[in-house]
Amino acid sequence: MISGVTQIYSAPSDFAAVKPDGSVATWGDSGLGGNSSAVSGDLSSGVTKIYSTQVAFAALKEDGSVVTWGHGSEGGNSSAVADKLISGVTQIYSAASAFAAVKTDGSVVTWGDSGLGGNSSAVSGDLS
Repeated sequence: MISGVTQIYSAPSDFAAVKPDGSVATWGDSGLGGNSSAVSGDLSSGVTKIYSTQVAFAALKEDGSVVTWGHGSEGGNSSAVADKLISGVTQIYSAASAFAAVKTDGSVVTWGDSGLGGNSSAVSGDLS
């Protein structure tokens, strides 16, 4: 049993719970977003909200950084844009297989399945 939970977020096969200290507990399909052990250190405090695709999660932290986990090609791996997600993110939006983050300067960062919203390079001039 997980106690002291303030919010639960879900994907079709997974759950993520945020506790009052901003730590996160995950469960469900371990091959998807149900296993966050690879980023557990980053999820030990400071998480304010979690967003999900069908198979991945993105956690927004108090400092404006983002932590991702789950199916890599559908939003769980944000390494290609990691330098843009270390600070300044104010909001995250999700689709079935991709995420879009709005930053304090009004720019937008996208990642996930490139054919399903994860690649915004065709409109990058309109989003920066």
